Amino acid sequence: MYVLHFSPDSASTIVRLVLEEWNLPRSYRFIDRDGGALNTPEYRALNPAGLIPALETPDGVMFETAAILLYLSERHPGLAPAPGSPDRAAFLKWLFFTSTNIHQTLLQLFYPDRVAGPEATPELMRLARARLQSQLGMLDAMVAAEAPDWLSPEKPSILGYYIGVLVHWLASYDPGHPSYFRSHEFPALHKVLVALEARPAVARVAKAEALKVTLFTDPY
Repeated sequence: MYVLHFSPDSASTIVRLVLEEWNLPRSYRFIDRDGGALNTPEYRALNPAGLIPALETPDGVMFETAAILLYLSERHPGLAPAPGSPDRAAFLKWLFFTSTNIHQTLLQLFYPDRVAGPEATPELMRLARARLQSQLGMLDAMVAAEAPDWLSPEKPSILGYYIGVLVHWLASYDPGHPSYFRSHEFPALHKVLVALEARPAVARVAKAEALKVTLFTDPY
C-alpha cells in the first residue's frame, strides 16, 4: 500500500497520475498547505524540507519527485525502461534533465523571490523563461528525432506525466506573462501529451483535483 500526502495541482499530482496509471494499492491524505500543514512536526517527519510530495512506501517514506518516480519504476514495470534495459541510460538522463533543469528553472520563474531580491526579479524571470524555452526545445527535438518508446504517444510513461504537469503549470498564466507557455510550441511533446490526456488515469485525477481533463494541452 502506498500513501500519498498530496495537495491538489502540485508536484504530488505527478506521483498521483503514476499511481493511478498503474492502479496500485494506494490512499491519499490531503495536506492543508494554506493551513500550515507543511510546517507541522508530523509532516516534517515525512519530508524534513516541508515540501510536496511525500509518499509512504513499503520501504519507508520517499520524497523528491524524481526519486519517487525512479523508485516506483523499479518496483513496477511498464512506465519506464527496466534496470538493465538498453534504453535505461537514455531514459535516466532525460528524467534527471527534467528534474534538475526544467523543473528547477520553472520554480525560479514561479518563485523568483526565493533566489533574488525585488530589483533582480524581472531579469531573473527573463533569463528563466529563455532557459525554459531552450530546455523544452531540447527535449522536444530529442523526441522528434529519436521517438523513444519511453516518451511517445503510443504508451504512457512516468516521464510523460512529469513533463505534462510541468507544462500544465506553465499554461496557468495569461498570454504575454513571462511564465506563459503552451504545449503547442513543442510539437513532438504535444503529441505525447495529447495521447496521455486520453488515459483513464488522467480523467480520474482531473476529477479528483478539480482540473480540466485536458490537463496538459489546454488546462485553463
